[in-house]
Amino acid sequence: MHIHILGICGTFMGGIAALAREAGHRVTGCDANVYPPMSDQLRSLGIELIEGYGADQLALKPDLFVIGNVVSRGKRVNGADAFPLMEAILDDGAPYTSGPQWLAEHVLQGRHVMAVAGTHGKTTTTSMLAWILEACGREPGFLVGGVPLNFGISARLGKVSFSQRPPFVIEADEYDTAFFDKRSKFVHYRPRTALLNNLEYDHADIFPDLAAIETQFHHLVRTVPPSGRLVVNAREEALDRVLERGCWSGVERFGVKGDAPGWRARGEPHAFDVLKSGVQVARVEWSLIGEHNQLNALAAIAAAEHVGIAPAEAAAALARFENVRRRLELRGEANRIKVYDDFAHHPTAMRTTVDGLRRKVGLDRILAVFEPRSNTMKLGTMKAQLPWALEEADLSFCHTGGLDWDAAEALAPMGDKAMVANSIDALVAQVVRAAKPGDHVLCMSNGGFGNVHAKLLDALAKAVK
Repeated sequence: MHIHILGICGTFMGGIAALAREAGHRVTGCDANVYPPMSDQLRSLGIELIEGYGADQLALKPDLFVIGNVVSRGKRVNGADAFPLMEAILDDGAPYTSGPQWLAEHVLQGRHVMAVAGTHGKTTTTSMLAWILEACGREPGFLVGGVPLNFGISARLGKVSFSQRPPFVIEADEYDTAFFDKRSKFVHYRPRTALLNNLEYDHADIFPDLAAIETQFHHLVRTVPPSGRLVVNAREEALDRVLERGCWSGVERFGVKGDAPGWRARGEPHAFDVLKSGVQVARVEWSLIGEHNQLNALAAIAAAEHVGIAPAEAAAALARFENVRRRLELRGEANRIKVYDDFAHHPTAMRTTVDGLRRKVGLDRILAVFEPRSNTMKLGTMKAQLPWALEEADLSFCHTGGLDWDAAEALAPMGDKAMVANSIDALVAQVVRAAKPGDHVLCMSNGGFGNVHAKLLDALAKAVK
């Protein structure tokens, strides 16, 4: 089969492209911006990439067009079609489908799907679970919205057997599927094991309120079979409300208190006992920090148990877990100042990341550098939460380029602990003036952030302190 993917350079659609190519399909694709590293990864797989969404690509005559959710119906300011290729596909009557639908029909069918959902921690927990299965000899397939360092790739088919249900671990996103299918992506995956990590309001561009997201999560719950397992964060009231709407499968809760039924941790996040209903079943000692990762580990261990992996085996695998790129990743050091990169963009994720670094560095100064880049943050929906998110940082620096709301006003409660800049160069200059040897500079964004990490390291190296 020849498939042509619209929006191929996104993490999810790029993963689908890699899976399709591994399965033996001919894959081509297009995107508005075709650039490294995703373009290099895809071309190394023999995938032809085309810049833009020109209608002339209809002449490729693929068996199927696979449409990413970046594609929409609409006009540009000058009256031209925003996505001419999509308009041509519709006019021609050519066959098309969404990325999640293609994945469900061509990859996930007949497999034991293990879906990891939640507002935060999806990529890390999906990577943990995939690594546990790999280390325990299960050779899972997976699709992750990042690059797990244990694998070095974001997607693979894994071992496929027709005599059993081979496992496939997938990061299950609640964002909508496509312009013609406004259900969350994860309703397509039909998991037998569904991990519900947490649930907060996000994606203000498509969901009016938290209740609307809870409805989508309940749609996911409805697809889990009676023999399936829901692994649910016991600390989340929103998830309690989701399950109160109806639940038809087994439930394992993590993050419980005392000897309550379920899973809890005893000890510090870097070294802790795993207890199931009050009984110690494993111990995790690893390099990760932060209570959020401790909870992620409990969830992954409970999910892995559903496919027959003992908690002690799972915990031993986590001792060799190397995390994911852009999760408190140390990018370099200059003049005894360390620069980190993290994908955090929601205020809760930002607070969790800063708190995690604070646990690691103690009383050393933390300089938080961030850009409100996600659709939700661009809308300013959660701007009032930013001072809370940055509470543990000593200084904070916000890139305001492209924002329609006043970041300086939103950060005013922080006083002189917060600064704003409307360009990357100005932001770098502010940080360099403020940074001192021994500091930790934490950059947070869900995009490339204008290569700010390299610019900071270069400027810090040249600065005289």
